Amino acid sequence: MSDDQLKMELPPRPELFDFHGISMTKYVTATWERVQNFKARPDDILIATYPKAGTTWVSYILDLLYFGQTSPDRLTSIPINKRVPYLETTDGYIDTGIDLVENLPTSPRIIKTHLPVQFIPKSFWEQTCKVIYLARNAKDNVVSNFHFGRMIMIRPDPGDWNSYLHKFMAGKVIYGSWYDHVNGWWKKKETYSNLHYMFYEDITEDGARELDKLCSFLGLSPSLEEKKQITDEVQFDNMKHNNMVNYSTSPWMDFNISAFMRKGKVGDWKNHFTVAQNEEFDEDYKRKMKDPTLQFRTEI
Repeated sequence: MSDDQLKMELPPRPELFDFHGISMTKYVTATWERVQNFKARPDDILIATYPKAGTTWVSYILDLLYFGQTSPDRLTSIPINKRVPYLETTDGYIDTGIDLVENLPTSPRIIKTHLPVQFIPKSFWEQTCKVIYLARNAKDNVVSNFHFGRMIMIRPDPGDWNSYLHKFMAGKVIYGSWYDHVNGWWKKKETYSNLHYMFYEDITEDGARELDKLCSFLGLSPSLEEKKQITDEVQFDNMKHNNMVNYSTSPWMDFNISAFMRKGKVGDWKNHFTVAQNEEFDEDYKRKMKDPTLQFRTEI
């Protein structure tokens, strides 16, 4: 089936519903039992994020670290969403995420998820897999999700900016509350030592420094030349124009509405929030973000 045919046959946008206390859609819950019973391997690497927090960025970094030298053909022939599959999703047409993961030929398998920590299949913890969590400040995250929601047809319609902002604050968006998500994963660090918690703003500020930290966590020792190659390759503009990374092969996204990789900036929220919206958001944020050890930067 061609991409054009798929676009013509797309079903209506899905509705959100409450799933064990978290807002989800049928595209996330359709393979739930298989996801929960997933058998992780000890060398599996799990990337976890709230949607639009830099998932593709970290996916590409890891793919380059592990396979950039040994399997360079992958980089130009297989889209990133097939190289690093999205564990829990299905689009109802092509392979489910769980099928893509189980058929990965690579070792380690690099897997991504947007699930809150309480929904992660228990085998990842039992096998003490390495887990990387990437968090992005709430203001830029809500803006990015708003634009993503406008252009991806298998997500609920976000509506106008003001109404979406209030849905986000209330956790009535796919994958639920940003606040619960980032805090839940932050707490997990206390009991699970194989978790590396990263911040989008830190990678934006100094990608080479964050790459060194990541390599240390993974036990990898790439050469200086390899590290420079990776940091160059994952520059936002390079990814935005790379058809194997920018999701331009996806039939579910309308690039006439917005790019999947839009700006990649820290502080773009200032172009969207009114003064009143910003004041309301800050008050709400103070009520919900009670852990003083988890700090985000909304500009760098």
